[in-house]
Amino acid sequence: MKHKDDIPRDPVWYPFTQMQEFAEQSPLVITGAQGCWLQDEKGKRHLDGVSSLWANVHGHRHPVIDRAIEEQMGRVAHSTMLGLSHPGGIELARQLVEHTPEGLNRVFYSDSGATAVEIGLKMAYQYWQLKGETQRYRFLKLSEAYHGDTIGAVSLGGMNLFHERFDRLLFDTVKVPTPHLYRHTFAIEDEKDVVERYFSLSQDLIESYAEQACGFFIEPLIQGAAGMIVHPHGYLKHIRDLTRKHNMLLIADEVAVGFGRTGKMFASSWEDVSPDLLCLGKGITGGYMPLAATLATEEVFSAFLGDFKDLKTFFHGHTYTGNPLACAAALASLTVFEEEKTLDTSVFGPKSQKYSDGMQRLAQLQHVGSVRYRGLMGGVELVAKNNTKEPYQFEKRMGYQVILEARKLGVMLRPLGDVIVLMPPLAISLEELDLLFEVTEKAIRKVTEG
Repeated sequence: MKHKDDIPRDPVWYPFTQMQEFAEQSPLVITGAQGCWLQDEKGKRHLDGVSSLWANVHGHRHPVIDRAIEEQMGRVAHSTMLGLSHPGGIELARQLVEHTPEGLNRVFYSDSGATAVEIGLKMAYQYWQLKGETQRYRFLKLSEAYHGDTIGAVSLGGMNLFHERFDRLLFDTVKVPTPHLYRHTFAIEDEKDVVERYFSLSQDLIESYAEQACGFFIEPLIQGAAGMIVHPHGYLKHIRDLTRKHNMLLIADEVAVGFGRTGKMFASSWEDVSPDLLCLGKGITGGYMPLAATLATEEVFSAFLGDFKDLKTFFHGHTYTGNPLACAAALASLTVFEEEKTLDTSVFGPKSQKYSDGMQRLAQLQHVGSVRYRGLMGGVELVAKNNTKEPYQFEKRMGYQVILEARKLGVMLRPLGDVIVLMPPLAISLEELDLLFEVTEKAIRKVTEG
């Protein structure tokens, strides 16, 4: 056993954190939460402006979800789903099939968004192998994609800041240009022409790789980690139509945008799109516990059926696949959606309007170049010069400075570079939304205007 003097005061290696710098600071330690508020060890309350990394939906310590977990604890905390099952896992799968877009009838559980993506990746690849189309091995993706941090998910990513370091570990993919209406490289300014150019480029690439492609991975409507890039209207439907025409699978990663973030339960529904595979995580349990799911159509599922000797089995699984406590939380979250009418226009509409009004106010600030959002999910891009879209120097970390300033004023935010993410729980009140935007504006002004 190590001597206690050999163990660092805080031995945690924190994610996405430069530890040399962080070690010189005292991390903010969260010791409690209630509703849309977090409480630190000194008793100070912070409005949770990013849903505890885009996961919390109904607020912290919701009595319905708390009670469901407590009741499940009295039955069983965990039992494997490798050859066994449990009532909560079966019922949750039934309800997910009921709530998700048409045709997704099979549910494979895992424990994080990245693993849901890995499963979708492997399912799509094996599907075509079992169909005898062994020439299919490529995947198409958007150029600024982010699908998680496991190696398969990183291969499907396109963000150099996170992924370039691991390039020799990754498999080859086809990059389709992200339809970014604010930061595009075309020598045209008319938005309609820009959209048409993106539509045309995606069509060309899909047609070029149609015979080799297993599928197209896409974050529907909003690419979150890329900086809250909102796709132009009709782009998702355009990709769905092309993938169907050219016989490749569409895999929708709704880990971030699912469970009401954009105003509908699933973002794909905005354009009446049904993918062949759907990856879910984050908000699936209301932000309470690790759980993820990959849903598949009956067509995909049926390709894996056969005698054991045929080796059509999907040989994949996780220790905590379909954990009973997590399933209980997820079922309770769906109950809250229904009982509190979370997404009804009479409930969500006023919040969405106030959120939109707040974003439009921020858009008027001197050093805000773009605001991008759908529902209660969006980002504010800071720029050095608004008229030229000139970004701040990377090392200035303007986004980070803004979130530190907001923290002093009682609001917890996180940046994506110089994009400030505003993604509160759906349970946020109108008064709390006012505070969120008031503090964000003050923080941006303080940092960018001095």
